[in-house]
Order: sequence, then structure tokens, then C-alpha cells
Amino acid sequence: MSIPAGTIAGFVGPNGAGKTTTIRLLLGLVRPSAGSATILGQLLTHPERYLPCVGALIEAPTFYPSLSGRTNLEVLAHLGDYPRSRVSQVLELVELSDRAKDPVRTYSQGMKQRLGVAMALLPDPDLLILDEPANGLDPLGIIQMRDLLRRLREQGKTVFLSSHLLGELEQVTDWLVMLHQGKALFSGPARELLDRRSELVVEAEEATQLDLVARIAREAGYTVTPDNGSLRIACPLDFSSELNRRAREAGATHIVIRTKEASLEERFLALLKGEHE
Repeated sequence: MSIPAGTIAGFVGPNGAGKTTTIRLLLGLVRPSAGSATILGQLLTHPERYLPCVGALIEAPTFYPSLSGRTNLEVLAHLGDYPRSRVSQVLELVELSDRAKDPVRTYSQGMKQRLGVAMALLPDPDLLILDEPANGLDPLGIIQMRDLLRRLREQGKTVFLSSHLLGELEQVTDWLVMLHQGKALFSGPARELLDRRSELVVEAEEATQLDLVARIAREAGYTVTPDNGSLRIACPLDFSSELNRRAREAGATHIVIRTKEASLEERFLALLKGEHE
């Protein structure tokens, strides 16, 4: 797999697919038995060259519960020899400045997760690796985490996150890697994956107009399926305007074209089904 810089890349797969193992390999916590990888242009075998530019949050973060959020960050900043000014910067970035002086034990789960991300951001990394950052969060916490990830992307950070919340990944990721039994079934732009299962649904009052549309779609190389007086065309969604133009030129002027976009969950299940077959 290859992850472009400046993107939010989602890393998905069923339990046991190898997601956490891959992340631990990237962070130098596990030694690889074979294969190769480069991170930020550096070989995996030389973690000392790239780890200073990597921030990570693996599973649930751990804090000193009686200390404030700010003090927890200051302790880590001292240990890592990071500027103290960076503490205020990351608190503002994760939107915890107004609760920075409160003990961490008073924080909600969502606030603790964001404080964990703040810890990972202290070295001002180019790459941020997050393992299930939305795990255990309520709907508000998930929204806040989503907004945080988008702000990080706006700052030019590359975010690599694993998650089992496919619907949430669909809303925030630019790039997707789908893993199954240690094999990447897909690695590429999220839009490309979703377009593979997208459909156009065409309706018309007259069957002859549907016949015209079906012929045009088939000539363009797409699969057409009749469905209770309508047509389902498996094609990229951007074919809609072209189909509409060609249909009108051919005389099919009274048609309705709707888009039916595949969800990430549907696409993932289709990939798994294809792998098993």
C-alpha cells in the first residue's frame, strides 16, 4: 500500500486482518519477519530516522488522572524536550483550552481521546497514526474527532487511522486501504472505491425510452439491469450528465436519472465476497 502525503487515510479490515500488527510494525514496536516499507522516505529498518516525525495514539491513551490536561502535556513535553509553547498550541488545536486546567478525571471519554491526540501532536509530526481514535465515543465525541481530523488535514498533516466504524471513515477519508488476512484488497482514493459500486437509476413513462437509454449505456460499456419498470446502470456517478445528453439527442426526452451511491460498508462486503469466491 502507498499513502499520499497530506491525506486522511482509512485502514479497515475485520478483526484479525492485521491492522494493529501493521501499525505496530510501522512504529518499530514489532520487528518484521519479511518484506520492506518506507515511511516519510526512510526505510522501516531505520526507525530512528523517521520516528521523530511521527505521532501515534495506539488504543486508549493513559494519563495522570489527578493532574490537569495541561500538566499531563507539560510532563510529556519535558520528557520529549519539546517547547512548552507547543502545549498551548495543541490544546487549542484539539479544542481543550477551556478545560486545560481541569483534572483529567473530570474529562469525558471524547475529551480524553482528544487529549491523547494532543499528546501525539506535541512533536509537530508530519505523520499521525491513530488506532481506533473514535472507539467508545458518543455521537458528539465522534463529530468532534471528525472535525479535528479535518483540521489536521488542513494543516498539511498526513493522518493514517484504523477504524471499524466504516460509515464514519466514509465521511472523513480521502484514501482507503482495505485489509483481509494480511492482504490489501484495495489501496487507493476513497472516491474510486465507492464509484465501483455506484449505480444510476433511470425511470421513464415509456418503455421505448428506457430501451434507448439501455442501448446507450451498454454501448458505453456499462452493465444494465431492468428493475420493475426502471433501469439500474452500474457506472461512475459522473456518467449521469453524459447519459442524459446522449439520451436526449436520441429522443429520450422524458426520463428521470437518480444516483444510487454505494456505501463503504457495501463496497467492503463486496470485496470480501470476491476474495472468498
